[in-house]
Amino acid sequence: ILEAGLALFAERGFAATRLDDVAKRAGIAKGTVYLYFSSKESLFEAALKDRMVSTMEGVGELTASFAGSTEELLRLVLARIYGQMIEGDAGVLLRILIGEGDRFPDLVKMYREIALAKGMATMKSILKRAEARGELRVAADDIDPRMIVAPIAILAIGGKVFGAQSHGDRDAFLERHLDLVLRGLLSANAER
Repeated sequence: ILEAGLALFAERGFAATRLDDVAKRAGIAKGTVYLYFSSKESLFEAALKDRMVSTMEGVGELTASFAGSTEELLRLVLARIYGQMIEGDAGVLLRILIGEGDRFPDLVKMYREIALAKGMATMKSILKRAEARGELRVAADDIDPRMIVAPIAILAIGGKVFGAQSHGDRDAFLERHLDLVLRGLLSANAER
C-alpha cells in the first residue's frame, strides 16, 4: 500500500491522489486500504515513518555502537541518507511538502514533528559524539545540524523536479558534500 501511495503521490501529487486509487494501484479492494489508513494524511505519515524516520533510527543505532572516527561515521551516515533520499522515494515526500505544503499545513507540521525532529536529534548526537572525542572545531551546540544534511535535500528535490541527470554523478556530489562538511566541522587533530 505504501509503495502504491508513494508512486501515486509522485505521479499526481498529494491533492490529486485518492485512497481508492491507491487501493487500485496496490491491487487490493478499496476497503482493505481503509483497514490500515483512515486518510491520505495517515498514509503520508506512514510513508514518513517508513522512509525517513526508520533511516534516521538506523543511523542512530549505528552512531551509538560505532567505534571509528567521526569522518568514517559521517561517510557511512551520509551515504545511507543519500541512498534513501536519492535512490529511494523519500524525495517524493519532500517534493509534496514544497509543492503542496501551503495547502496542507498539517503535512508540514507532521514532517517537522516526526521526521525533521528525529533527523536533527540524530545529527546532533553525531556532533556531540565528535565533540566528546575532541574532533570538532567548535562546540556541538554552535552547529545547526540542518547544515549537514541540507545538500542532500537539495539534491533529492532537484532530482524529483528536474530529473536524476540534473545533479550529475551522485557519488561525486557526495564526496564534495563530505569534503565541505568535514573541513568545516572537524578540528585539525581529528583523524582524517
